Amino acid sequence: MALSVKIALLASGLFLLSGMLTGVWKYARIMSSVEHKAPVYVDIAHRASFFYSFASLVIAKLIEFSPFSPFWQIVIVGVPLFYFVLTVIAYIKEGFLNRTENMFAEHNLVPKLFMYGLIAGEIGGFLLILGGFIYTQFFI
Repeated sequence: MALSVKIALLASGLFLLSGMLTGVWKYARIMSSVEHKAPVYVDIAHRASFFYSFASLVIAKLIEFSPFSPFWQIVIVGVPLFYFVLTVIAYIKEGFLNRTENMFAEHNLVPKLFMYGLIAGEIGGFLLILGGFIYTQFFI
């Protein structure tokens, strides 16, 4: 199995574990809250972890058919996974801080640059993964 596939599968498993652990946290906060609601970002971290777990599985399967060299496969897989990890960490941080407001409420350069990087990294990386799959499966 290629290292890029192993990395994506490991990420999938870690995101699944994160989803389970944040689910316990979410449940504990629901049960201890007067309104029986978890903090917004605890809920978002929980759902995003599960979402990224399955997204990582798709990436793992598609990268198996990549025409790129092993080095470039690792780079191409690593970029979206890196942003997935940073996103979940940001949600968990906001949940620990018990913030209920939108983390983008204050307009400043750092979140804006992060979002541009995230958009380019996640979509660009996935386009290379999907494009490689399409190329190897339909054109060669």
